[in-house]
Amino acid sequence: MRFASLGSGSEGNAWLVESNKTRLMVDCGFSVNEVVRRMARLELLAEDLTAILVTHEHSDHMSGVARLAKRFNIPVYASFGTLSFCRDDIPSHLCNELFSDSPVVIGDIQVNPFLVPHDAREPLQFVFDDYNHRLGIVTDVGHVTQHMLVSLSDLDGLAIESNHDEQMLVQGRYPQHLKARVKGEFGHLSNDQAVSLLQQLNHERLANVVAAHLSQHNNKPEIVEELFMAVIKEKERFAIATQEEGLGWVIL
Repeated sequence: MRFASLGSGSEGNAWLVESNKTRLMVDCGFSVNEVVRRMARLELLAEDLTAILVTHEHSDHMSGVARLAKRFNIPVYASFGTLSFCRDDIPSHLCNELFSDSPVVIGDIQVNPFLVPHDAREPLQFVFDDYNHRLGIVTDVGHVTQHMLVSLSDLDGLAIESNHDEQMLVQGRYPQHLKARVKGEFGHLSNDQAVSLLQQLNHERLANVVAAHLSQHNNKPEIVEELFMAVIKEKERFAIATQEEGLGWVIL
């Protein structure tokens, strides 16, 4: 199994998860042309996608889903709440409903969806299992729950939101209502919350950790790296998925 990011941040998100002949996209917050361009950097074609999984309906995760699915006839998987936001834009034969804690097998990968606290209709995050490796992708989460920790047990790879530095957010230029949303129980994980989650996981198999969805205004990569490295220790096990460059293939 391997995974990559086409871009991660408030302006657009998309991940790729691949095992054998199965290639899944998680979220699509970019235009079709931008997806094609960014996939080309990884020597991939959009028509080679097996399916698109959507975490929630916010535009930086979903704005390109319908057009990409229709253009290349790609099945879309999401919760009822998320699909209710876009069902009119996606042909019914391409819509597939996901349920929290009910695994679904797509090609060579078992997808394990689980609910998370975020200000969306029915947000899910995912663990991917190809029966040799397990990968968790977790972004857009307001706080860490016990259910999340159980769902993320025994991973080989983890991409985890590390959205903001709490002091930078408080002192930053965001209006007060937006600051309250970001740091609220249904907003985004701070650096400290992400590191706390990481500390609570079993690290026996955890070979690769990626920090994701960094705020361009309320965070700095060097802050994130310092905090994560205090837990991970080995630099080759850590990477950051950026907004513009994403992240190249990580092999589990």
